[in-house]
Amino acid sequence: MTDDGQIRLQVANARPGDAGRGIARMSRQCLAEIGLQEGQAIEIIGKRHTTAIAVMPYAEDEGLNIVRLDGLQRVNAGVGSGDYVEVKKAEVHPATRIVLAPAQKGLRLQGSGDALRRTFYQRPLTAGDVISTSVYSPNAADPRFPEELRGLLNIPAYGLQEIRLVVVSTQPRGIVQVTAETEVDLRPQFEEPKEARRADVTYDDIGGLGNTVDQVREMVELPLRHPELFQRLGIDPPKGVLLYGPPGTGKTLLARAVANETEAQFFHIAGPEIMGRHYGESEQHLRQVFQEAQQNAPAIIFIDEIDSIAPKREEVTGEVERRIVAQLLTLMDGLEPRQNIVVIGATNRREAIDEALRRPGRFDREIVIGVPNESGRREVLAIHTRGMPLGEDVNLDELARTTYGFVGADLSALAREAAMDSLRRILPNINLKDGIPAAVLENLRVTRQDFQNALKRIQPSALREIMIQVPNVSWDDIGGVEEARTRLREGVELPLKSPESFRRLGIRPAKGFLLFGPPGTGKTLLAKAVAREAQANFVATKSSDLLSKWYGESEQQVSRLFARARQVAPTVVFIDEIDSLAPVRGGGLGEPAVTERVVNTILAEMDGLEELQGVVVMAATNRPNLIDPALLRPGRFDELIYVPVPDAQGRRHILGIHTKSMPLGPDVDLDMVAERTSRFTGADLEDLTRRAGLLALRESLEAQNVTMAHFEQALRETRPSVTPEMEREYEDMVRTLKQEGPQRQAIGFLPLRQAAE
Repeated sequence: MTDDGQIRLQVANARPGDAGRGIARMSRQCLAEIGLQEGQAIEIIGKRHTTAIAVMPYAEDEGLNIVRLDGLQRVNAGVGSGDYVEVKKAEVHPATRIVLAPAQKGLRLQGSGDALRRTFYQRPLTAGDVISTSVYSPNAADPRFPEELRGLLNIPAYGLQEIRLVVVSTQPRGIVQVTAETEVDLRPQFEEPKEARRADVTYDDIGGLGNTVDQVREMVELPLRHPELFQRLGIDPPKGVLLYGPPGTGKTLLARAVANETEAQFFHIAGPEIMGRHYGESEQHLRQVFQEAQQNAPAIIFIDEIDSIAPKREEVTGEVERRIVAQLLTLMDGLEPRQNIVVIGATNRREAIDEALRRPGRFDREIVIGVPNESGRREVLAIHTRGMPLGEDVNLDELARTTYGFVGADLSALAREAAMDSLRRILPNINLKDGIPAAVLENLRVTRQDFQNALKRIQPSALREIMIQVPNVSWDDIGGVEEARTRLREGVELPLKSPESFRRLGIRPAKGFLLFGPPGTGKTLLAKAVAREAQANFVATKSSDLLSKWYGESEQQVSRLFARARQVAPTVVFIDEIDSLAPVRGGGLGEPAVTERVVNTILAEMDGLEELQGVVVMAATNRPNLIDPALLRPGRFDELIYVPVPDAQGRRHILGIHTKSMPLGPDVDLDMVAERTSRFTGADLEDLTRRAGLLALRESLEAQNVTMAHFEQALRETRPSVTPEMEREYEDMVRTLKQEGPQRQAIGFLPLRQAAE
């Protein structure tokens, strides 16, 4: 500690839950050194001066010489994560008047500052700071707190949105604290404070990217802020970073946050803007952007959707596109040296970019911005609901679990739709011409039901181009297939839910499961239940969706299916009736070998050079003898699971499921029905209960229950769909699959196939 009561601390990022609340977390030792108690104001001195409320540290930070600041505070202090600041006890005066304005140009606000006085009560402020309406008040229990404001602390000032404001001026000057007597003047439009501070996007506004932010900072922030490090090492700093991933994962947002946190000039290039109608005009526009960046270094040039202006030159027909690619190549790594300028490119079609751009010296590193996992979705939801008055029944952890496959843009849309649902509830009760009463705004809450309704309307954007079916089947809805259910739970649920257990034992999880058995035994139902219970995306497809009349397009459809499944892992890909999509090769006479090429593509996708990470392939068929033997070996379909006709106990379970919502008469004996339905499949039993219900309605539309007589008549009208011969045939198949390897299956099944034909 210095003589004037200052200590020097290193800046670290705050957690998303602390963002916008005006707090700084420091160790107890640091608080004691400068004579502070929790809840008192501190002055933070970086390139600029700002203020915050000191609070206790996270448990893992105890004893460390760090101060955790959110993105707004880092911008206010003019520092970045990893920099050092001076911290001391603040000399705070009660504010007589503060002037606030929107921090963003183009945003207009209406209303008085009374709600803002309530929001920022006891909050220390200084002129030029950018602040958020996210609320924190450690002195809420202060007896001096006005009674009329008590209980309203956690209500954002402006309804459902977190608003960022700039403190234009304060009276008196210096660090002031908002009191019940402070006059708060809210200006309707943006006003430039004496010292401009950009804080539209910071690292606190980005969630779900894990260590990706650190990788980008290492490649971008370090060369721009500390070029002397690279000079000392005698190496050239990185010149470019390519961000790629599905749409909506936050590539553009991350580039803007990096530009703000590094205090670098930000230049944005959009493809259509640089295209000119005259010869050479497009290249001139590109050169102008790079020249401006050179004059305003350090600078970041961000090229969004770079695949649109730098496609592969051999695949484009226009001369203009080729010249633009050539110009971009020379600007990024030509004879002219590029100092203190980093180029960030973003795309979701990395393979479409010209190869010459993807070498070191142009784009030095390619960083994937993937679909967030459960903890990442929890971070993103916390960011988008930061200024939202949530009901007590809202559980963000539960939402994060159920929104698998959602990217940041989807979660933002989900929060917006839920908020709109809450607005729809109050709109019929108010007259918009008279304005919205303050009491209505204060009682506005976004409930769990609002989010549930929004989930029905929002679909994961990464899955919109392929058939997506959200499974609503649980294990309780399936009966009579206990062995198959157990093997699927072990093979699918465990690897997706506990991958670390498999890594610990050094074994790989199964890649594929083939469900085979007589029609109607519940194979498709099993796949749906697995997807739901494993909390994975469920992509269901049919052979008709993948086969095309155009040459080569069928294989491309299969490759695209697996590529999308990898992007949104964990995913269960379910292919129904796979025997029509992947028959034995060599048997097609006269056809242009379409199915043979499709089989080859599926073989390569399931066990080729590119590994399936977090993707489980499930297929169903009632003719496994028609499937190409190469698919049935370990490494592709590891588990061949027979789904048999249910026994008496299984039939009783299935009947209980199908009659769960049926009013049964007191004489109905389901055990007897189960005994008399030998060889009935699940589909047959469902048909039996449906017929019994129809017979009751046929007697009287006012029927109150279904009696045993109705079941007796239904039994006389129905028959099992599986014959004894079919049962014996499937038992022979099971024995053949267990005793003989895939190399002999084609021979072993040949008589069965010929008999079928």
